[in-house]
Amino acid sequence: MLTRRMVLAAIGIMTVLPTKLLANAANTVLPLWPATPPGGGGPNGPVSENAKGAISNIAVPSIETFQPAKPNGVAVLVAAGGGYKRIEMKKEAIPAAKWLTDRGFTVFVLTYRLPGEGWSDGPLAPLQDAQRALRLIRQNASRFQIDPERIGVLGFSAGGHLLGLASTRSAFSSYNAVDMTDSLSARPIFSGLIYPIITLEAPYDHTSSRRILIGKHPSPAESAEWSVQTHVRSQCPPMFLVQAKDDPISDPANTRIMADACKQADIPVELHQLASGGHGFGMGEKDAPTGMWPDYFSTWLAKVDVSAAQQHR
Repeated sequence: MLTRRMVLAAIGIMTVLPTKLLANAANTVLPLWPATPPGGGGPNGPVSENAKGAISNIAVPSIETFQPAKPNGVAVLVAAGGGYKRIEMKKEAIPAAKWLTDRGFTVFVLTYRLPGEGWSDGPLAPLQDAQRALRLIRQNASRFQIDPERIGVLGFSAGGHLLGLASTRSAFSSYNAVDMTDSLSARPIFSGLIYPIITLEAPYDHTSSRRILIGKHPSPAESAEWSVQTHVRSQCPPMFLVQAKDDPISDPANTRIMADACKQADIPVELHQLASGGHGFGMGEKDAPTGMWPDYFSTWLAKVDVSAAQQHR
């Protein structure tokens, strides 16, 4: 049963997202959990939105649907970044959703819990949300005209870290099952990670993501446990990686480290290192190096989609 706090927070989601961030106010928002999220805790009140369209104070994690005019049967879970301090909806998630729906993909934008907002399960909270979201999408496949075996992910920055973990640790039980939805697979069939935080290990650990997830002075074991590349195994989905060579936030070594881990595990991987663009460029800028990656991604999706789905059946 929903608590009064969750009802109020859900109202906050509905009032903030459709009016300020979304192109289609008819989009469906699905809370991830039937009651209090695993572990409990968290903030009170409605979602907060800053002047740049980034949100925080996430009391009720959810997925929001963006449906194309002509569905191609493929779903994509999108997670924006923000260093686990906020979620860059307007800059990253919403443009990605529009780009994907224009091409027939059904999109689910993830509003995940932020570990620094008082959740008892700390760094597990966003991973729990990502795994639950993938399962919830599968459960609702017929409702949204998608193939439950054709669900991929697209993550930016800290959202790339989150969906990188969801892709490499899909069999990890981050929470105890709460209903039949949790009997479904949490494995995506493809993973697009855009200027992601991959490693939390030195010397590439000077990020907000590392500080919020595992603190200022984590042990080497903690740093390895919460890095993405340490969990790459043969069952991981194909990976598409993009990063600018002048990224000042996520060291460009992050995507190289991930590409090397995929190659060692015999996972199909495509890495694009852009000449410039910095960090946080979202879907890119026209006539700039960052504006090229969506075309690369489109070509890659056409190659991996069907073959990856068939391998997973």
